[in-house]
Amino acid sequence: MYPNHTPAPELITSEWLNSSTSVSLKSLRGKVIFLYCFQMLCPACVSHGLPQALRAAGTFPKQDVVVIGLHTVFEHHQAMNKTALQAFLHEYRVTFPVGIDMPQQASGVPLSMQQLGLRGTPSLLLIDRDGKVRLHHFGIIDDMKLGHIIGQLVAEKTTNGTGTSTIKDEQNLATSKSETSTTCSDLSCRLD
Repeated sequence: MYPNHTPAPELITSEWLNSSTSVSLKSLRGKVIFLYCFQMLCPACVSHGLPQALRAAGTFPKQDVVVIGLHTVFEHHQAMNKTALQAFLHEYRVTFPVGIDMPQQASGVPLSMQQLGLRGTPSLLLIDRDGKVRLHHFGIIDDMKLGHIIGQLVAEKTTNGTGTSTIKDEQNLATSKSETSTTCSDLSCRLD
């Protein structure tokens, strides 16, 4: 389980696209971070998650909310390489920074995906101004609900770790599995 209000760990990436430097979550403190975790061959990522991340990037002031992506490949590794991802980001006009999750050969599940306790893609983490995970969601989330949650986080002032409100997403608490396989539907691609 990945509990809310836990400090977000740094992402473990092989490189960043759409950014001239590596992005660190620590360097983004003071802003709400919209961390969109996806695979470019995940149907729900392309049909819902990516358009939602693009809308969030275009809706909220950059001084308050920063959108970053994490391409976290746990299936079809050969098809989803850096060159294909660059073309994908160009064609879908994604300009926010996207990190390539560090592959892990033994299990096939990338390192950031493991560290964040992601169940599959699309996944969304909202990290508050103090660097704490406030929403950990797997699958599709309604735009209105998401906008409300982001608005709450933007309205909060930094608390230096003493914030008291919790945003619950009971349906989507992450669990770890010792064996991994994948199942895709119109709503998500999940680790089973």
